[in-house]
Amino acid sequence: MELVLRNAKIADPRSSHHRQMVDLHIQDDAIRAIDVDLPVKNGQEWDLDGAWVSPGWVDVGAWVPDPGYEQREDFASAARAAARGGFTDVLVLPNTEPVLDGKAAVQYVRSAEPAQPVAFHPIGAVTRGCQGTDITEMMDMEQAGAVAFSDGLQSIQHSGMLYRALLYVKAFHGLVINAPLDESLAGTGLMHEGVVSTSLGLRGIPDIAESLMVQRDINLLAYTNSRLHLADISKAASLPLIREAKARGLRLTCSVSVHHLQHTDEQVRGFDTNYKLTPPLGTDGDREALRKALLDGTIDLVTSQHRPWEEDHKKLEFPFAAEGVTGLETAFGQLMHSLGDRLDASWLAMNLAHKPREIFGLKPVSLEAGQPACLTCFSLQGKSRVEPGRQASKSANSPALGQELPGRILGVVHRGFWVRSSE
Repeated sequence: MELVLRNAKIADPRSSHHRQMVDLHIQDDAIRAIDVDLPVKNGQEWDLDGAWVSPGWVDVGAWVPDPGYEQREDFASAARAAARGGFTDVLVLPNTEPVLDGKAAVQYVRSAEPAQPVAFHPIGAVTRGCQGTDITEMMDMEQAGAVAFSDGLQSIQHSGMLYRALLYVKAFHGLVINAPLDESLAGTGLMHEGVVSTSLGLRGIPDIAESLMVQRDINLLAYTNSRLHLADISKAASLPLIREAKARGLRLTCSVSVHHLQHTDEQVRGFDTNYKLTPPLGTDGDREALRKALLDGTIDLVTSQHRPWEEDHKKLEFPFAAEGVTGLETAFGQLMHSLGDRLDASWLAMNLAHKPREIFGLKPVSLEAGQPACLTCFSLQGKSRVEPGRQASKSANSPALGQELPGRILGVVHRGFWVRSSE
């Protein structure tokens, strides 16, 4: 592939070209030159007309249930969805069938990904079958390519198991991910416990089901002096605990989903199962606290929390529907809808490209001549309509269908491929 991106505005605070309007000459999988009015010999041209180009974006913790449930999503469809959403790299959860709990399963992910501009990075399971009982051979998985370890959709309930996992990964400077939710407190709850759950007559999940486990996980992290990432933080009550832990110098990071930045439990009043999530949507106060925490750095990353389900699992009465919605294609628009007036291109480059690479040990990228061509092209102007029936994902369980979201993803360039989001 030979391509020249014309009139591209660089969004990369770590590049000497940051905020400059330039052309980028890309050949095969590398940036050959960055300058103005670059000549083209045999390649193609793409005029971005002043749109932004940043290092490729990374999504952490998407569920791609391949192998086992390919009717919901496989690597080919997930790659198309990720590219359309502006992501060049996706860290995938271990909750497949069989579970990603051994060297062979990790190697499967590495070999199964299609020839597309999206790289999939496996997160290995902490326990066999993600059942919470027997610890896995994490060192073997790390050597096979696992970038972190988690039981994914299952929160690690047993304190001793998390303790042993945190000790185990210290041998190779690894990272454990846990989504904090105390199931003994959450019980059979269906949504956030509060005014809305009471008015609807639905069983609620109290805030303390999250914050209590956040505190437990922080205590274990402090005791082991290991590395921990808390995924899917959703409640304001958890944030002071995280701030205090970071102030103590603990090696703690955390993330929030775009869904919890955009929506609240008020959306559940219509019993739309596309608002049934784990963790459940919180109050307006929770949402605003999460937004502020993301902007001030208490929360390190924002994720798509991509959870594809076929129609039979979502078009049910609310108590019986599966939890989760898709997000890879719409995450940027949802983020812009939630925080667009408080974000700029520099923030997006740091928080969607550089930070996740640093936390999870992915190869760093920067927009300089000689560097790998790993690029996300986007515009902060205009809107994108999420057309029903035209999503790249195999599943359509998204509350964004039929909506117009601010901002536009123009395309991605990675691994010698060039994909425009309209294609």
